[in-house]
Parts: sequence; C-alpha cells; structure tokens
Amino acid sequence: MADISASMVKELREMTGAGMMDCKKALNETNGDMEAAVEVLRKSGAAKAEKKASRIAAEGITRVAVSGNKAVVVEVNSETDFVAKNETFQSYVQAVANQALASNAADVEGMMDEKWVEDSSKTVKEVLVEKTATIGEKLSIRRFAKVEGDTVVSYIHGGGRIGVLVAANGATGDNVKEALTNVAMQVAAMNPQYTSRNDISADELAKEKDITLESALNDPFSLPKPILNKLIEKAINDNVWSAEDKAIYEEKKSNMNYLPNFLSDAAKAQLAQLALDDKANISADKIFAGLVEGRISKHLKEICLLDQVYVKAEDGKQSVGAYLKTVDANINIAKFVRFEVGEGMEKKVDDFAAEVAAQAGM
Repeated sequence: MADISASMVKELREMTGAGMMDCKKALNETNGDMEAAVEVLRKSGAAKAEKKASRIAAEGITRVAVSGNKAVVVEVNSETDFVAKNETFQSYVQAVANQALASNAADVEGMMDEKWVEDSSKTVKEVLVEKTATIGEKLSIRRFAKVEGDTVVSYIHGGGRIGVLVAANGATGDNVKEALTNVAMQVAAMNPQYTSRNDISADELAKEKDITLESALNDPFSLPKPILNKLIEKAINDNVWSAEDKAIYEEKKSNMNYLPNFLSDAAKAQLAQLALDDKANISADKIFAGLVEGRISKHLKEICLLDQVYVKAEDGKQSVGAYLKTVDANINIAKFVRFEVGEGMEKKVDDFAAEVAAQAGM
C-alpha cells in the first residue's frame, strides 16, 4: 500500500472540495492513485456534498421520535424551503430522528460514524452524503435532544418549523398526556427559556438584575417622578441641557408625559447619562428598587414556563403551573426542549436585482 502523505490529502481536497477524512479514505482505497481517488469521491457524492459546505443551510424541518418513556427531537437543515417540503427529505429527517432515538451518542458528531439503522452497511455520514447528492442541496444534521420521564409528549408546529418535547414525572394517564400536549403547544407558542425560576442560577439572576437596572437608567422618563425631577433639575442647573431644550421643558413641564416627544435626542441622552452617573444613589432608592424588582418579576414570568400565563386560560390569568395542578397535583415537569428551524443561524438572502445589476456593471 502506498504511503499517503498529508500533501496528497491536501491536493485531493483542493481538487474536489471534499473533506479531509473522505480524501484520506479515498486515497487509501485507490493506493494513492489521485485520479482514481477523485473518481471514488465523485461516485460516492462526497465531492459534491463537501463543495456545498460553504453554502448556508438555514431552512429545513424538525421531526420527533417517541418510544415508551423516551423521546427525541432533531433538526435537519436544507438550503431552501422547497426542499424542506420534499417528501424524500421529510422521510429522511424522520429516519434521522429514529436513528437519534436509538443512538447512545451525546451529539451529532458522535452519531455520524454509527451504522445507519435502516441499512447497517452504511454509516450515518455516508447516508447524509448520499442524500445531499440525490437531493442536490447541502443538507446538515444540525442537532438533536432527548427527554425521558414517566410521561413524554411531542408536538410539531408549522409542518416542522418548530419541534417540542415535554417530559414529566409523578403522574401518568391520558389526562396527563393531554395536559402535557397543551403545555408543549404553550412552549411552541411562547418560547420559554426555563421551566421555573429555580432553574435560574444566582449569577444569571444577578446579571438580569443589572441589565434591568441599566435599562431603567437609560430610560429616565420611566423612572419614579422624584428621581426624574432631580435629574431634570441637575440638567438645567448644571447647564447640561441646551437653552432650546430648557425652553421646551419650561413650556411642556405641565404635562410630563409628552415632554419626551419634544426634547432633542441629545437632551434625552444627557439625562440618561446623568442617571447612569448617579447609579449608586438611585439604586439605593426604595421606590426605584421596587421598580427594578417589578420589572424582573415580569420578565421571569415571560421566560419561565410554569410562571407564564397559560394560553388557554379562560380567565386570562391562570399560570401554566396552576393549570397543571388542576389536572394532577403530582405532575412535575422534568424537561422540555424546543427546536425552531434556523434559530441562531445566519440565513442567506438573495437579492436578484442587485446580482443582475452587479453583473451588468450598473
């Protein structure tokens, strides 16, 4: 067998655009014959698949697989929404979900070398390469996540744009499953970040408090009136504001609610800076502290699942936690997962008109 050097692998990779490991494998199979190795890569579809690697796959779908008390949700991406609606692609994504459910791998990378559940003669990666070549777009198995509990449910929204899993302990039965399905729909619609406030670390809470505090100081007209009045007094007496803004204040001060509409942007920014400069004293004010705590509490109700207002609440006030207690007091949400296709990814936006203009030298 020929000695496969790093330079040979590099040369083949540059010729085909295929991945390093695929190039090395092809060279080993062909005893270092470069032309034959290129042919191997082309036949396998690896060259075609890897050449698409620079293209962004931000479309796609999610799919779920459930077995007993375990469930998995996967996201597989394509380049276009058209392919995402393709039946072949959708069947493939479901097979990936089945693969992930059966896998012991902790992540996608760890699953790629496993035998494909539907054909043990191939690996997960080899099937992905084949599907990429067949469909003609870059495909990417982006992620998967699993849940486990006494009762597990799944929910797919928007044809697969959002996939949700919810697992709970402490209770079983059809009524519990129905309640958890309602909760899964809640997760899809409201996108909570945590199950409850208990899941938020002290450091995260401290960071949230600081963000809320800074945000309040940067919006001085939302501050308690005594604090706002002191800031305005300082802006005027210390000549921080321009003569024009001082005149506007004198004219409009009888109705402070409308004052921000007339002040210059510079005046509002200067007022905010005065608030930030006096951060220590303002933070010690009990009224201001109450305002900050109120805003934090409101924010936590938005991001914590059990604190959110249940979307089906008849009174418009009942929380998700309260709703679950009406079904079974023993229900304990163990974990939820929400995947939305393309979240956090850069998405390519084609501007056809701009492309034509550029090619025409316009």
